[in-house]
Amino acid sequence: MSEGEKLIPINIEDEMKSSYIDYSMSVIVSRALPDVRDGLKPVHRRVLYGMYELGVFSNRAHKKSARIVGEVLGKYHPHGDTSVYDAMVRMAQEWSLRYLLVDGQGNFGSVDGDSPAAMRYTEARMRKIAEEIMADIDKETVDFQLNFDDTLEEPKVMPTKVPTLLINGASGIAVGMATNMAPHNLTEVVDGTLAYIDNNDIEIDELMNHIKAPDFPTGGIIYGYEGVREAFKTGRGRIVMRAKVGFEEVDGRECIVVTEIPYQVNKADMIKKTADLVNEKKIEGISNIRDESDRNGMRIVYILKRDAVPNVVLNTLYKFTQLQSSFSVNNIALVNGRPQMLNLKDLIHHFVEHRHEVVVRRAQYELRKAEERAHILEGLIIASDNIDEVIQLIRSSSNTDQAKEKLIERFNLSEIQAKAIVEMRLRQLTGLEQDKLRAEYEEIMKLITHLKELLASKDLRMALIKEELTEIKEKYGDARRSTIEYAGGDVSIEDLIADENVVITISHAGYIKRTNLSEYKTQNRGGVGQKGVATRDQDFLEHLFVATNHQYMMFFTQKGKCFWMRVYEIPEGTKTSKGRAIQNLINIENDDKVKAFICTQDLKNQDYINSHYVIMATKQGQVKKTLLEQYSRPRVNGIAAITIKEDDELLEAKLTNGESQILIAVKSGKLVRFEEGKTRPMGRSASGVRGITLRDDKDEVIGMVSVNDMESEILVVSENGYGKRSSLDDYRITNRGGKGVKTLSITDKTGELISINNVTDADDLMIINKSGLTIRMEVSDLRVMGRATQGVRLINIKGNDSIAAVTKVIREEEAIEEIDDVEGDSTLEASADGDVAKETENTEE
Repeated sequence: MSEGEKLIPINIEDEMKSSYIDYSMSVIVSRALPDVRDGLKPVHRRVLYGMYELGVFSNRAHKKSARIVGEVLGKYHPHGDTSVYDAMVRMAQEWSLRYLLVDGQGNFGSVDGDSPAAMRYTEARMRKIAEEIMADIDKETVDFQLNFDDTLEEPKVMPTKVPTLLINGASGIAVGMATNMAPHNLTEVVDGTLAYIDNNDIEIDELMNHIKAPDFPTGGIIYGYEGVREAFKTGRGRIVMRAKVGFEEVDGRECIVVTEIPYQVNKADMIKKTADLVNEKKIEGISNIRDESDRNGMRIVYILKRDAVPNVVLNTLYKFTQLQSSFSVNNIALVNGRPQMLNLKDLIHHFVEHRHEVVVRRAQYELRKAEERAHILEGLIIASDNIDEVIQLIRSSSNTDQAKEKLIERFNLSEIQAKAIVEMRLRQLTGLEQDKLRAEYEEIMKLITHLKELLASKDLRMALIKEELTEIKEKYGDARRSTIEYAGGDVSIEDLIADENVVITISHAGYIKRTNLSEYKTQNRGGVGQKGVATRDQDFLEHLFVATNHQYMMFFTQKGKCFWMRVYEIPEGTKTSKGRAIQNLINIENDDKVKAFICTQDLKNQDYINSHYVIMATKQGQVKKTLLEQYSRPRVNGIAAITIKEDDELLEAKLTNGESQILIAVKSGKLVRFEEGKTRPMGRSASGVRGITLRDDKDEVIGMVSVNDMESEILVVSENGYGKRSSLDDYRITNRGGKGVKTLSITDKTGELISINNVTDADDLMIINKSGLTIRMEVSDLRVMGRATQGVRLINIKGNDSIAAVTKVIREEEAIEEIDDVEGDSTLEASADGDVAKETENTEE
């Protein structure tokens, strides 16, 4: 330590605390937050003032950006040159600011995030509207402060005529707080401000009649109004923005065309991320993306695959990409040097207050200058009235000071007037000039009277503010760029998809597709050689449902899980196409298998889901009934439909209305029939109750049927090809859980029971042998027989072959005929046996 120095011990905690507070206050007050009055941060204010000082006005030539940056840097803003240049560049980018303040020449970057050229290459000047922000700055309208080295003065705030904070917004991150203010439309803001001036007690809801919503420079759609309302009322809110999109056909392919993107979205990044998602298969249905933007405007084209549904793809894009993004409003600005959260009315109030102060100070300045000039004019008029005497006095004086004194003494003038007379030019002695003096004096006296009236009346000042605002609106006002979708926000995908009638077909091997009903209607039915569905070898159509796009398809697996899809999510196919494997559409485990399908109406309809049930049966004879409401909240990985015990699996699931009768058959040839009401509803995780008692460990349930129609007939088939069709009445109603009654006399000749179905003459049977042979036969060929018989041989079985499965097949033509009269607005409901939907209700529009 050198001589004369001394150490002062300080507490590091106190030093850190005070240093950090000083730093954070500096960031908050003089860097990151805008002033509520002029809407500018210090750097923007200094850039504009630097340009003003340099004289680069809108009607002068552009100046090199480096020259402007140097001026600002050297005189007012001692930070990095990049910070100054970046701030200036942003004021010249039409996708960054709603109303540009700087007119740039050269490369100022792009909406793709390209950097602007270096400042030595670009040029800039002020725009006309920036001059309005600094109008009257030379009339003592605002306070000035010393710059960083106390050699020059800079304005503390601009005397702006334009509500800059509202029309251009602001964003900045300070310490412990941030601001993010949305830009608005100038015309709307001025209208709102005028309404506020007329009525200071105006409600925010009334202001919102004028200022509808933010107006972003990149246009787009404001989707939903709740966030806007919240932001206007509290100063905070989340505004959802969407791209402006259209559908076009390009070279025979459906395309989604984007012409406007949300504010602050980098176009190139958005396209790249979308392409990555398409490659990762997270977004289906897009074959190519092209950016066709040029000087005439933006155009991003998403070319769709042939089987893609444009609306579904678009909604996926909204969900996963920045075609939909949000703007979180956080209106924090400096009020009297302190950060404050402000709502819409506060922002307008502070602007009007500032404007009022500027008008008062301008009037005071102009009055003072006018009075000073009037005073001089009075002296000059006296002189011109006595011009010969004045000349004589001046000629007889030895110097200027003596001349002044003589004039003061003779005409009772002030020092200033005498000085003006002495400095008067000879040309002012002409008669014309003397008339001009008197005319000017009269004008000045009128101005003084007007200014005094203005300073005496607040109403006059407010009228002047309104007049100037109206002028600004007429000069710079324009139409909205962002459109508002008031109904948005809560709108779901299905609102964009037509609720048309479709046919859902599921093949035996698990291939599913949906086809527009009109495709079935337009083909001739009943023709012997009509081309059917393209299925794989040994595959055939097993289930056919008629539904609407907004309905739901539920899938139940043997492990007891339930998955569901909206009907419009099922891939579309033609009547002859094969469809897509169900395994590829839902997140099912590899060792699991879909065993049952249910098509239901709207799962958001409380009356419907609380009046319908799902009844399930397992191989071990358990049966369970659960309210449909329990399945109305799906998850991507499925939900538990029933708890399956070890060595058991789910066999069937049926949709019922609570009044059906249930028939469960077992391998050993017994069947139990009971009222659905005998089973109480349980939660999803329950494992159910005993439905039928098995004969022994080797016995198992082979099927369940639910019937509403008491005219139904029951068809049972045994593994060696024997089958029997009996009336439902042959099976008496017993209690749930019993051993049941005989359905078919089981012998070595017949083999064990393998199938039970409820049938009508309209159905066909598809019999599949273990050897892979499939035989189709009409149910109407079988006569109705008594319960205890062993039935008739349905097919001849050769060698060790046996039947693997028997499935009831709906004849497409007849199923479609049933709903051929259904109109586009009818409500369809899956029937109790889950095989074909029938019309239940015609809703009136």
